[in-house]
Amino acid sequence: MTPDQCKKLEEAGTTAHRLGSGPNGWVERLGDVVNISYKSETALEELLAGLAEQTAASGWKPERIFTRFLPLKNADRIAPVLHSGDASLPWTLVVTEGGVRYGIDMAAGYSHGLFLDQRKNRARLRMLKPKRVLNTFAHTCSFSVVAALGGAETLSVDLSRKWLDRGRQNLLLNDIPDTGHRFLAEDTLELLPKLDPRKERFDAIILDPPTFSRGKNNRRWQVENDFEQLLNAALELAMPKCAILISTNCTKLDAASLERRARRCAKEQRLVADYVHGQSQIDFPPGHGSSTLWMMVR
Repeated sequence: MTPDQCKKLEEAGTTAHRLGSGPNGWVERLGDVVNISYKSETALEELLAGLAEQTAASGWKPERIFTRFLPLKNADRIAPVLHSGDASLPWTLVVTEGGVRYGIDMAAGYSHGLFLDQRKNRARLRMLKPKRVLNTFAHTCSFSVVAALGGAETLSVDLSRKWLDRGRQNLLLNDIPDTGHRFLAEDTLELLPKLDPRKERFDAIILDPPTFSRGKNNRRWQVENDFEQLLNAALELAMPKCAILISTNCTKLDAASLERRARRCAKEQRLVADYVHGQSQIDFPPGHGSSTLWMMVR
């Protein structure tokens, strides 16, 4: 990212974005701090050197630098560590994206709480102004926040009550009362069929599942195998003209593959839809970030 590109993002009310990416790691700005994710000590040294050049050119310097090792196995993931800066400062902070406020917690674990590659998709959802939003695998509920700012009622679903509690906090950070917003600590695949008999219907649905996980009762989830089951269950809850965001970090599923699978599901359910690939972001070069697709049910 050039200094001018970073300046334009900040002028647009965004203080959370990537500063640079490479094959062995990346650098994120999170308000006044930087978080460096790296695959090796050599990569960390290179990323630190690149950051030093970047800050020298822009004049902006982070108060603190955190580093996070990227292990080969998810089971080996650890929280970021403080590399430099004042250790007495809180590890929680608030960042903005398009003027929307989100809480970050560097001590919360491997994830600090905001997926930066979804910025354009959050902006699109906010622009759509849906009335009833189902946000599955909701994490800290960033999509629910932007939907609520547009006046929507939201249902946020995640296995982790901890993440959902942070989602409530994100609503409060934006002066949004939690009236009309529900949070369910449930397994998404188990919950969706239960919503159909209740006549729950939504005009926007967010599907951003993990690549691999284990749900309740140790049920195994693998996105390349279970994606169509998930989408079919979601389509049962879709109102006419529903906008469905489909997103994955799985390297085996690019946007074209997502579209092929979504078309199969639409055909099975005798639905007609339009398909829009997610917009690229200036801070995420090709090969970095999620593959995303908007399925616009007619």
